[in-house]
Amino acid sequence: MKKLALFETFASRTTFFFFFFSFEKILARSLAERGEAYPITNQSKLKAMPNYRIKTRKPDTSYPGSKIYILNKGLNSGKPQKEPFANSFVILFPCEEEAETVYWLAYSLWKSKYWHQHLIGSVIPFLRLRDFQKEFNDKVVEMLADFELHQKQVKALRLLEEKEAQFHQNLALINDMRRVILYRYCKK
Repeated sequence: MKKLALFETFASRTTFFFFFFSFEKILARSLAERGEAYPITNQSKLKAMPNYRIKTRKPDTSYPGSKIYILNKGLNSGKPQKEPFANSFVILFPCEEEAETVYWLAYSLWKSKYWHQHLIGSVIPFLRLRDFQKEFNDKVVEMLADFELHQKQVKALRLLEEKEAQFHQNLALINDMRRVILYRYCKK
């Protein structure tokens, strides 16, 4: 049973990454249509490690500056968001550019279910602040080692998010049209 679960986890991660990288040609074509270069070159690199602090969010506290929130309880632990969660960590940044760069790294880690291996607890699993800080700092350093690749992947993720939003909008329109057609039969 455990081997099957491990295989399913491996298969889902493999499928996600295969699916992600199969869009490279589509991404290149879309960027070319927009007049953007591919692969990304001559863009500003972060010269040093992004300056950020990770804290447990307190509901009464207002945090100044750029920030992202990371969910720390439940099976969606590690999910980043711009608005606060009830149970979350807050990552504070001095500038918006660093927040955006680190946001996409956190998004990638959450989507690939990286934080599942660090969850503690049997009823409501959660991430410890200490474990999150250590692992997250390691991943940021790893990301900075090949910053251009990270920028290219962020562009691809943004394009995929746009396409997904368009897809959901098209599905909503199709459902509305179906409802209109079917309503005609109910009205008679």
